[in-house]
Amino acid sequence: MKALQALFTQIDARLTTMMSRYGVIALRISVGVVFFWFGILKFFPALSPAEDLASRTIETLTFGIIQPNIALPILATWEVLIGLGLITGKFMRITLLLLFMQMLGTITPLFLFPSETFTHFPYAPTLEGQYIIKNLVLVSAAFVIGATVRGGNLIADPQAHQVARQIEDEHMRQLRQQVDNPPLGDMS
Repeated sequence: MKALQALFTQIDARLTTMMSRYGVIALRISVGVVFFWFGILKFFPALSPAEDLASRTIETLTFGIIQPNIALPILATWEVLIGLGLITGKFMRITLLLLFMQMLGTITPLFLFPSETFTHFPYAPTLEGQYIIKNLVLVSAAFVIGATVRGGNLIADPQAHQVARQIEDEHMRQLRQQVDNPPLGDMS
């Protein structure tokens, strides 16, 4: 029984290490593929199920300044750029900024067009509403990806995690102390 438990622990540790090593990269690329794919569809009339709602949302948000025939290519380009940024891992700060801005726009139809996004507001979304609500997962994924932009990564080893947390806590304590007690200037 102990041998089986040791084998399980060893396999679990290897799998967890593999997931921590490749998980964020896989997440970044898969979210990038989603944005790229959905963006490309918007370049071709009637291929994107969201094109009408997206166009009307942009038209409403811009008070009619950007018409649907212009809005859709802009949105398509925006989404393709987000997708390419995520897939390649280049320009991540700009890519994530574009993603978060796009997500703010994406959620607005729930409020602008509730009769089209809910069969019973606010608890029974239509297919379009579900399409929008699933973006919560994309936003959460962007948070995880964004947490690694400065070189951070997932830590699979609980002991290494504990040491990293202690170092981080000490660093934050020192920063708070500097903010709370700034050095006095030269009084001469």
